Amino acid sequence: MSNTLGMKPKKVGYPSDVTDEEWEFCAPYLTLMREDASQRQYPLRELYNALRYFVRAGCTWRMLPNDLPPWTAVFQQSQRWFKAGSFETMAHDLREILRVASGRAEAPTATVLDSRTVQSTPESGARSKYDGYKRKKGSKIHIAVDTLGHLLALRVTPANEQDRSQVQQLTQAVQESTGQNVEIAYVDQGYTGEQAAQDAQSNSIKLQVVKLPQAKRGFVLLPRRWVVERSFGWLSRFRRLGRDYERLTRTLEGVHWLAFVSLLLGAASRFTLI
Repeated sequence: MSNTLGMKPKKVGYPSDVTDEEWEFCAPYLTLMREDASQRQYPLRELYNALRYFVRAGCTWRMLPNDLPPWTAVFQQSQRWFKAGSFETMAHDLREILRVASGRAEAPTATVLDSRTVQSTPESGARSKYDGYKRKKGSKIHIAVDTLGHLLALRVTPANEQDRSQVQQLTQAVQESTGQNVEIAYVDQGYTGEQAAQDAQSNSIKLQVVKLPQAKRGFVLLPRRWVVERSFGWLSRFRRLGRDYERLTRTLEGVHWLAFVSLLLGAASRFTLI
């Protein structure tokens, strides 16, 4: 129906927009300078909503809807947030809140490590390599989660990098985010070998390989290991993460942290914690 009265239609938000309660929690992490700073042209909440839409819907930067801030403003602000580690810090705090709400200690004593390979695109091709096992050229996302599936640490490497070679950096990041509290890491057979075990032990973590049953038939749910697979399943809801569309490694890492923040915010809202 045409707008015969010449009135501007009321803006309708997107399902990916934050609620008032969620924004009240997020704002302190995202305010890198005063909200009324003279150089700020768009409200932070609108920029954050646009970034959430971008990651969830999977569109390109230049195809952001016209009722959102210009893509250049969203991109520039997102790079500031990624560089400052805003989403990483928010994810760690939300994880602690949810663990306490679930009747657990703030810091976990166990973690689960795994990786997945995402297909490259022309934008990311320059830093992509071939994963012979997955038969795919792209980037590899290495993550560590707690036993609830919440993100503790993340690394992005070319797809030809071995999982076991990332144990040192991942376990170090896990201990930094948990205050040296983690004692054991559950992994699959891609992390076998003395060097991987030594790398984990250098950060006071015991590496425990969960092996497949010898008589395997069809899909087998592995003890402990299924948690990290579920976390990767959660990420499949965010279409921007389906492939590696990013020119910068920092952007690919940042959108993964943002996706987990969105998941954790939703969980906290269901618990009525924020």
